[in-house]
Amino acid sequence: QVQLVESGGGLVQPGESLRLPCAASGSIISIDAMGWYRQAPGKERELVAAVTIDGSTNYADFVKGRFTVSRDNAKNKVYLQMNSLQPEDTAVYYCKLDGVWTGLHFLSYYWGPGTQVTVSS
Repeated sequence: QVQLVESGGGLVQPGESLRLPCAASGSIISIDAMGWYRQAPGKERELVAAVTIDGSTNYADFVKGRFTVSRDNAKNKVYLQMNSLQPEDTAVYYCKLDGVWTGLHFLSYYWGPGTQVTVSS
């Protein structure tokens, strides 16, 4: 069984920063990719940023230059550093794992419960 714990969400003012950590636990051998998605009210869930096990990153165009994704393979953690936040960044942010190898199973993907980020003055 895999567990995901996200944290770091909250209410910030425009221009401020937040760091979202996501920790995966369980009988995990490796995780192909770890990333963050977001879903704003009335909108579809969308990719924010992701990082593969070898460190390759993929960013949505709307966050390039403002957000940075990183991971700690030894601890099965992924981080999203968000700078220069704007009201349009308000959403629930979800941690996602792709290609999870455990001692017993292969999981194609796994979602965390999400953490709310609100950017407002």
